[in-house]
Amino acid sequence: MATAKFFSFACLRNESSNYGELSPKPHYPSMPKYPKGVSVSTDEEKSIHGTESKAVFSVNGMSCSACAGSVEKAIKRLPGIKEAVVDVLNNKAQVIFYSTFVDEEMIRETIEDVGFETTLITEETNEKTSQVCRIRIKGMTCTSCSTTVESALQLIPGVQKAQVALATEEAEIQYDPRILTYSQLLKAIEDTGFEAILISTGEDRSKILLKVDGVFTEDSMRIIESSLRALSGIEDIDIDPELKKLSISYKSDIIGPRNFIQVIESTGSGEFKAMIFPEGDGKQSHRQEEIEHYRQSFLWSLVFTIPVFLTSMVFMYIPGLKDGLDIKVVNMLSIGEILRWVLSTPVQFIIGRHFYSGSYKALRHGSANMDVLIALGTNAAYFYSVYSVLRAATSPSFKSTDFFETSSMLISFILLGKYLEVLAKGKTSEAIAKLMNLAPETATLLQFDDEGNVVKEEEIDSRLIQKNDVIRILPGAKVACDGFVIWGQSHVNESMITGESRPVAKRKGDTVIGGTVNENGVLHIRATKVGSESALSQIVQLVESAQMAKAPVQKFADRISKYFVPLVIILSFSTWLAWYLSGKYNSYPKSWIPSSIDSFQLALQFGISVMVIACPCALGLATPTAVMVGTGVGASRGVLIKGGQALESAQKVNCIVFDKTGTLTMGKPVVVNTKLFRSMVLREFYELVAAAEVNSEHPLAKAIVEYAKKFREDEENPVWPEAEDFESITGHGVKAVIHNKKVIVGNKRLMLEQGISVPVDADEVLAEAEELAQTGILVSIDSELIGVVAISDPVKPGAREVVSLLKSMNVESKLVTGDNWGTANAIAKEVGINDVIAEAKPEDKAEKVKELQQSLGKVVAMVGDGINDSPALVAADVGMAIGAGTDIAIEAADIVLMKSNLEDVITAIDLSRKTFGRIRLNYFWAFGYNLLGIPIAAGALFPSTRFRLPPWVAGAAMAASSVSVVCSSLLLKNYKRPKQLDNLEIGGITIES
Repeated sequence: MATAKFFSFACLRNESSNYGELSPKPHYPSMPKYPKGVSVSTDEEKSIHGTESKAVFSVNGMSCSACAGSVEKAIKRLPGIKEAVVDVLNNKAQVIFYSTFVDEEMIRETIEDVGFETTLITEETNEKTSQVCRIRIKGMTCTSCSTTVESALQLIPGVQKAQVALATEEAEIQYDPRILTYSQLLKAIEDTGFEAILISTGEDRSKILLKVDGVFTEDSMRIIESSLRALSGIEDIDIDPELKKLSISYKSDIIGPRNFIQVIESTGSGEFKAMIFPEGDGKQSHRQEEIEHYRQSFLWSLVFTIPVFLTSMVFMYIPGLKDGLDIKVVNMLSIGEILRWVLSTPVQFIIGRHFYSGSYKALRHGSANMDVLIALGTNAAYFYSVYSVLRAATSPSFKSTDFFETSSMLISFILLGKYLEVLAKGKTSEAIAKLMNLAPETATLLQFDDEGNVVKEEEIDSRLIQKNDVIRILPGAKVACDGFVIWGQSHVNESMITGESRPVAKRKGDTVIGGTVNENGVLHIRATKVGSESALSQIVQLVESAQMAKAPVQKFADRISKYFVPLVIILSFSTWLAWYLSGKYNSYPKSWIPSSIDSFQLALQFGISVMVIACPCALGLATPTAVMVGTGVGASRGVLIKGGQALESAQKVNCIVFDKTGTLTMGKPVVVNTKLFRSMVLREFYELVAAAEVNSEHPLAKAIVEYAKKFREDEENPVWPEAEDFESITGHGVKAVIHNKKVIVGNKRLMLEQGISVPVDADEVLAEAEELAQTGILVSIDSELIGVVAISDPVKPGAREVVSLLKSMNVESKLVTGDNWGTANAIAKEVGINDVIAEAKPEDKAEKVKELQQSLGKVVAMVGDGINDSPALVAADVGMAIGAGTDIAIEAADIVLMKSNLEDVITAIDLSRKTFGRIRLNYFWAFGYNLLGIPIAAGALFPSTRFRLPPWVAGAAMAASSVSVVCSSLLLKNYKRPKQLDNLEIGGITIES
């Protein structure tokens, strides 16, 4: 059957052109015609027609069946319509169509052309009731801020889940798109007083940023937007006229970025030039802006603060300068006081305006954050100083004492602390930046003629690659996108993605991963996954989501943050009041009061010191920064940890349940022996067995099919006889009717359940195979046991050593498998596991996990790789999926071991323990700092030692505490896996890392 090429209405890509052809009017392709009697499979149909969709319309004005008939006939005349049913009684039309040829709007317009008012019923058409939105939030300073935003989001109807992370300054919101839009979420965040910037509005769509040069008037903007919106597959367009930037969200399986560039450049008769917007990662650029902001603010504050410091604390002890500063201008007001007032005012109100706006936003929503403490402390010092100098200016005898240096130095030190903090926080997410840098900047796009010859090569930005593009990969170059090889042979180094150190051989038909390195040979690959769908993007998204997810231990800090700032304000006021009253009623000797101040000013300094030394930031950053670094370190080592919950659970694990096939064993079983109990040609025997097993996804079934191919060496891809009434009995085997013969392939239990007797000879063969750690598969034909197939799946190198190391870490190991008892016991004995459960169905594995949790109180980790492991992975406290396993297992797991080796089970547990050790240390420092610092700032040591903490020193200590917590988390980047793994002996060979 000839393969037809189709175009969607507008400018979908044609393989023989770079950007695709543009049609000035909507172009409706005709449906393909098949020869009579030719059947087309569902997959073929999907690849030819496109995605099948359903739409329901409300049709008003129909009065009889003739009306309904005319509507139905009009719809069916459209290309791509599979089925159309019009219900005249309920005034509805249901249409099933292929989205490549037609869309909802075209169908709606067709019905209206017949003469009936029509609207799309989105509630019945759109089955998606959940969408994920990621938003960057600017201006959060402590846990109180993030808690305020999170609480506000959770109160919005339609929000299903909201997480706000202080460390990443992002929110991840799961919401019902039928009730809410992302713009409403942005407004809700901005209503809490913070700036909100949209990052993404769904996991199922791609996004590209384009810069447009040329005449950019309102009319030109409208023209460009209209041209783009006419394209099929466009989901959203956002235009920034100032930056000349277009943000386009689209469906990558329908259209791509090169189409957009072509449309834009052809829209204005050559006036416009479009390109990828020249900016780095949004998060990184935002971080750089924040770092630069704090750096500039700190430097400007120094310009004013240093003279204030010198006039108040240095020049006063230099005789000539002191006399000049003490010259009176008005009454008792001196030149030095005027200078300090003038210099500190810009620091307080211009450079420090951020603290005022932050305080206002927090207080407006009934919460208090770090900005409130800083604003109160600096205002107390500044306005008392203003009062003091104004009184001196109006009194011939009042000698003022100002604290202008306190307010300006406080703000300067806090800005320095924030600058160092954002610098350090930027380093916590370096793992994501490194992952994103794996993708090459450019790619070589190939174009072919009808005979398949290359007619053109073009170097394009790798972000412009579209699905089904053919890309040339030269030796030493990075693979530009996910795809499969259509020409050439080579070896590809996939260590940066999978952790597999040895280059993997690639030839026609093999898949390749974007970001990996082509070692030798030229490859032509066809792109299958681009943009956010690529494996690299999925890993980045997984790590980003992990860094967003809060660990349960963080809830403790969140609860404290609600009361922390109000409590500190009360303590600060109480401290001032206690010292003031003590001084007024002479409760302590007047000799305690320094000569330059009075008792009121001494009390005020103690109160301000208490207010500014308290640090809610250190508490808020203790957990998320450690989780960010820990998950980043794990990702760089091929251990993908899905968030704080998984980290916290993993460090408590004291029992691990291993699956056998593909986990403890290599997962590539091979047939090693065949025993027949009846005279039969081996080729005929395997013909029947392979015909039954080819429908199964089980590794043992695949091994049998591969072995059966040896009897059909004359055929490259043998076609097996058709299996009728096929049934897969999970965990036991399969049965089918082939050539009118009832064939059952499976374990002994399945045979007995089917009423098939197992002779003594077969039992002996099974026992012999089990002693050799082989799996015996029984085969019956027409209710008679015909033979036994022995399959061997060798144990993974190092499995015994890993089990031994886990034991030394006080972690028990258990084996649960669907295989027979003999083989399971043999494997368990080989690796050193004593507790075995065999012949277990998927639900049995999950039940075993629950039994260990409930009856024995164990914290259980399940390690598996298959679909049948998914229930147990979900049931376990921590599910660990082998990276080479199925997508379902990986989705169900909390931790993904990308390298597919068992050593990483130890790495995952050890890393989680080290990360939580660091979190405990951070909390110890954060709590210890506040518990020790606040009493000292309140003057606890003053009566006995005369030691007091000036407010500006207290402010510097507060800033240092946040920086120290972040730096403590950053030390996790130096993580080393357990030394025992560095010299692991595998099969007599010592492997050194």
